Amino acid sequence: MERTSDSRARYAMLTGATGPVTLRKTGLIIPARLSLVLWQRVGRELAALSESTTWWLADWVLYGETAYTGRYREVIEDTGLGYQTLRNYAWVARRFEYSRRRENLSFAHHAEVASLEQPEQDYWLRRAEQHEWSRNRLRKEVRSSLAEREGQAAARDTRRTSEERRAAGKEEWAKGENSMARMRPSTSASLRSS
Repeated sequence: MERTSDSRARYAMLTGATGPVTLRKTGLIIPARLSLVLWQRVGRELAALSESTTWWLADWVLYGETAYTGRYREVIEDTGLGYQTLRNYAWVARRFEYSRRRENLSFAHHAEVASLEQPEQDYWLRRAEQHEWSRNRLRKEVRSSLAEREGQAAARDTRRTSEERRAAGKEEWAKGENSMARMRPSTSASLRSS
């Protein structure tokens, strides 16, 4: 890569409404007299960029998987980024096509529900968005719901098992009654003959 394009890749400027704030690999260069309003705006833009980079990296990996099947792992390793981390990002991105990603929620929100079926993912993300839940709150709500469902399922299984035991007991009792009834006539017949 030539020096000028390398420079462009490593350094960026947040310009326009924010004024000239320079992003470098090792820091942020802020002009001496940046107004409070612009400083706040830069913070919001940085936060948005920070959150977006996870999705960007995930989509980049997905593209490489498809376009460069035999070589993408080598290229990923050349970036210096953690291979498994990028694979995890890609897994989440694969579970949420672009149209289903919610801009008001973080990548971490999406990762929390990625293992669920699509309707459940949408349900929980909608709730998180409506209630402005943090990722931790979403995790707590999902886990609580799953535990409640598992508890209900276990209770149903316990009830079913108890009912099955009672039914089996009644069946055994009925079998015992039948065998006793079969024995009675022969017993009474043998008593009569004696």
